[in-house]
Amino acid sequence: MTEDCLFCKIVAGEIPCYKIYEDDKYLAFLDIYPLTPGHTLVVPKKHYRWVWDVEPAGEYFEIVTKIVKHFQKKLDKDLIVSLTYGEWVPHAHYQVIPPGGLLPKVMEKFSLKNEKRVSEQEAKEILQKLSM
Repeated sequence: MTEDCLFCKIVAGEIPCYKIYEDDKYLAFLDIYPLTPGHTLVVPKKHYRWVWDVEPAGEYFEIVTKIVKHFQKKLDKDLIVSLTYGEWVPHAHYQVIPPGGLLPKVMEKFSLKNEKRVSEQEAKEILQKLSM
């Protein structure tokens, strides 16, 4: 546990939450500032800064997948958005977001309507920098 981490305090029971799922390694709870009803955060109980630091990563993703599939069944919806953006709280977390609410406005930000397509030269420069 990291003393100043909000999610560590939730995992420890120091701050209450509305639990969706819990096992010995992971906790899923409702976001208190939801984009949609049911917006859920899935966190490892052990503190990690980023989702890609969680070991084993596959196990973590399996829990997120289990929750998403449960939401799909309960809400009778195919689309359940999951995000790993974690700038606000420095503890690894997936956000599982059912459709509705503010989600369309958020997704509009990711729209490609007005975006410029990458040029061949830009793609080559990016590949040169990032290829493994």
